[in-house]
Amino acid sequence: MGDRRAHSPEGGSSGLGSDRDLPSRGVTIYQTYNNCQLNTIGHIENATFANVHHDETTSGGSDPVQRAAGRQVVDNSELGALLTPIPDASYTRNRKISPPDSDCFPGTREGVIKGITDWADSPVLFNADTPRVFWTHGYVGCGKSSISQAVSKKYGRKGRLLGSFFFYRNSGDRSRMVRFAVTLASQMMAAIPATKSFYKATVEADPTLLTRGTSLSTQMERLVYKPFNAVVKRGLIFKTLVQGPFLVVVDGLDECEDKLEVKEFIEHLLDFFKRHPSTPLRFFITSRVERHIKECLNVAGVRLDDLVAHGSDDDILTFLETSFADRVEKDPVLAAEIQSSGSGQWPTRDDLKTLVHHIGGSFIFASALFKYIVEPSNDGLTPMTRLPLALDMNPGLDGLYNFTLAKSQRLHHFSNVISTLALLFQPLSITAITDLLGLKLFEVLHILVNLQAIIHIPGTDERPVTFCHTSLRDFLTTESRSGSFFAPPSHHLYLSYRCSLVQDEPESENAATLYGIGNSGNHFEKFARLPPCLQGLFLQTVDALYALILARSQSLVHFFDVLWTVALLFEPLPIPGIAQLLGLKASAVSDVLTSLQVIIHISSDKSLVTFRHPSLYDFLTTESRSGCFFAPPSFHRHLFYCCLALRDEQQTETGATVYSVVHHTKHFSFFSTSEQEQLAASPSPQTLDAFYTLTLSNAQHLPHFSDIISTITSVIVPLSIAGVAELLSIEPSEVVQVLVNMQAVISSPGNSDLPVTLCHKSLRDFLTTESRSGPFFISPSYQLQMSYYCFTLKLEHLLKQDANNIASYSI
Repeated sequence: MGDRRAHSPEGGSSGLGSDRDLPSRGVTIYQTYNNCQLNTIGHIENATFANVHHDETTSGGSDPVQRAAGRQVVDNSELGALLTPIPDASYTRNRKISPPDSDCFPGTREGVIKGITDWADSPVLFNADTPRVFWTHGYVGCGKSSISQAVSKKYGRKGRLLGSFFFYRNSGDRSRMVRFAVTLASQMMAAIPATKSFYKATVEADPTLLTRGTSLSTQMERLVYKPFNAVVKRGLIFKTLVQGPFLVVVDGLDECEDKLEVKEFIEHLLDFFKRHPSTPLRFFITSRVERHIKECLNVAGVRLDDLVAHGSDDDILTFLETSFADRVEKDPVLAAEIQSSGSGQWPTRDDLKTLVHHIGGSFIFASALFKYIVEPSNDGLTPMTRLPLALDMNPGLDGLYNFTLAKSQRLHHFSNVISTLALLFQPLSITAITDLLGLKLFEVLHILVNLQAIIHIPGTDERPVTFCHTSLRDFLTTESRSGSFFAPPSHHLYLSYRCSLVQDEPESENAATLYGIGNSGNHFEKFARLPPCLQGLFLQTVDALYALILARSQSLVHFFDVLWTVALLFEPLPIPGIAQLLGLKASAVSDVLTSLQVIIHISSDKSLVTFRHPSLYDFLTTESRSGCFFAPPSFHRHLFYCCLALRDEQQTETGATVYSVVHHTKHFSFFSTSEQEQLAASPSPQTLDAFYTLTLSNAQHLPHFSDIISTITSVIVPLSIAGVAELLSIEPSEVVQVLVNMQAVISSPGNSDLPVTLCHKSLRDFLTTESRSGPFFISPSYQLQMSYYCFTLKLEHLLKQDANNIASYSI
């Protein structure tokens, strides 16, 4: 075990004093750590540890954790199995089968990488203000993973890379945090073999540390931070003083599905550096700016770097120049074609600049565009004939678009997401698209990540998703070009429905809701302009949209009267005309129609009110489709009555009065034959009195008919259905039964708390004039009966000490 003279038996420590007393090379060092003794070493990075336990017992079973727990001793062969690292998470993975397949092209991103290396190489001593964490963020495709790969390789060659972890969405544990700590620990054990015995001692002391029931922060503390600090204190500090701190690279943190664990990792990391500011360790992290990451990393102690802020056009130009030159050199057929054409340099400098302009800063798009131009395909085109297509972009890139879109075509919701992106009136963020379509964030991201060569995915979920080039929208909206990827204009109907739906969400101020409020009608208008042969294919979505919008407004006063009137009029009227016909205030009609603007067209108060699409009329007049919104043919009675009332008032000629004269007979035609005969046989055919008599006759057999009609006519302040029932001491259902049969002349709202009113004041005149109403006459003496009802109700409420609006009316 080496020379024991350097060991202090009394103190149980090395007696070395401070770290500065330790020589860096060629010394014999002993130190104990959890009963582990350090061997004689020549180089601290080659240190190994011998375990002083010799009473090892063997336990059965094949699980290394169980065996370790049984005998409390772990040998070197088991330690790797215990850690169970992810083998393809580091920068040394086979990138062809374990993406991302990213690396910086020679001669590019040099300024960005220099900024990172200057930070990573800054010494710990005398640099207390230097942040220990460097966060590079940017949109998908801007080169974050390439930079992580380049930085990892650079520090791997230097021997200062403690570990690297490349998260990748939907790739098992590489998209989770569950094996993050053990993977870093395994890499650290390989980078610094001296940590191996620390791990052995730690696992022997607590084998459950490696189970999934242990928190991430506990694993990081005991498997990464503490072992690293322990080795540093025992000599590694000299290497870091000479060469610089060690580095951990974490790429694509936003692609980890465990958002809570991501926050836990960051918060614990920052807390560790607060507790140990002199630890020679740096963390380089890249990600998009997702909310749960930004909240943790956008703080003091973290250096922020927006990769988009580093202009990439020059780097992309370098990439294209080098790539095309290399291709020409390696492809004799292409070189011969260029020579025979006499074109000289290919592509020309101007051609390259045009491509750079089209590319718009996206390295992924640049790579995809280059491959599209030079790589062989089944279209029969050569690189030289494909270049002009790429320069024109539209429709020159149809082949690229078809190839790229096919990567996500099999994914659920693909057509929905792509059609939405193509037909939105303004670009939305990933979060807003997710909310608008009612999907999950990962479902949208899964689709878009595969399309990052042609779709610009921003570095934060709050920034809009855009196409790398406008030609993609032209491609998607031209069926002859896009084929199965075509974004049909009928999708506007679905977007109108989703826009209406998100307005009912609790968070009414989010981007999706604001977009829905402003564009639901616009999307429906686009759908309404489609040829009828296409519109009828989407009956189910149309009905759902109508039901949703109507349900949102049905609690408004006079909602059904206004809606059914617009549906059943024989020619449209403006808002004042509808109000005059129904005997309502124009503001009440406007409130209802304004709430339905998505499906009802109103350009101004004076313009005619019309349906945006004829399918709304079909919906409202088909009971099996519209349900409670069905406009019953019996409502023509009410409109006939309104026409008669307005005609007999002999007002100044307006649109409504002209309508009453011209169309009242059409509404009359919807009466049954027997009803028409009764009205025709009356002394004054088709007059209001005859109509009132007919309507009242149809309901007079119902219980409490006389009391209900007399009460509604005699009250000074209108009462609700519940109020009428309470005043008369009857059931509300009995009041409803009478009013249903009287809806042509009495307005009874769907809400039982709203007041019941006469549709026209002439009904009160009719009922209180015995010569006109006959058996339906309401005698003045009925006021005495009303007084009795009021007195009785007042007495009951006084006894119950529960005064309400009805009692107030009685008083």
